[in-house]
Amino acid sequence: MTSAVLERDNTRPRPPVGGSLLYLLLNLPLGIAAFVFVVTLASTGLSTVIIWAGLPVLALLFLGSKAAARAERVRVHRLLATYVASPYRPLPARGQRRRWRARLLDPATWRDLAYLVLLFPLGIAEFSIMVTMWSAGLSLTALPIYFRFLPDGAYFFPGDDIRWIVVDSTLKALPWAALGLLVLALSVVLTRALGVAHARFARFILGPGPRAKRLAEADCSQPASVHSVA
Repeated sequence: MTSAVLERDNTRPRPPVGGSLLYLLLNLPLGIAAFVFVVTLASTGLSTVIIWAGLPVLALLFLGSKAAARAERVRVHRLLATYVASPYRPLPARGQRRRWRARLLDPATWRDLAYLVLLFPLGIAEFSIMVTMWSAGLSLTALPIYFRFLPDGAYFFPGDDIRWIVVDSTLKALPWAALGLLVLALSVVLTRALGVAHARFARFILGPGPRAKRLAEADCSQPASVHSVA
């Protein structure tokens, strides 16, 4: 791992609002798929490992989770503008048994699995927050335009049976449109804040651990120290 990688890995995430919104909305379907993938293969592989049939299933689980984690690093980089360095230890050049042992002893392998499982509950929360905030803001902001096309030419809150609030003119709709603009402004701030939080979470789980960073920093500083001694 070079010093350039370490420098990019330590930069502060600054995701764009549009990229953050798309990323957070995609977390729900991707989180469901990842959760089903991990739970299904893990339960099948562990339950049949005693008859050796589960070994190929578990191998598929580890290789698939590694591929999914790599794709997630690319997605974080493209949509959240956050670089996540590869955390994997180098594998032995020869011997499948030694290579698989190295994979299983690599903490990054297990962090990949943890991230894929946690993406499901995080995706539910992030998707719900985004849909609620943006739909409320857009519906309130556009109320002066579409209220006249609703049944009876008015907007009733909370419903037709209980009419606590009646919006049947543009003048009555303007305060709610102003409230909608405020909600949209809050949605922008919240979207970016959640994007930053998830980018840091992805970097913490999917990036190099503290020990790997210390080793990389030591490797990078070694040539400089040797040069100064010479």
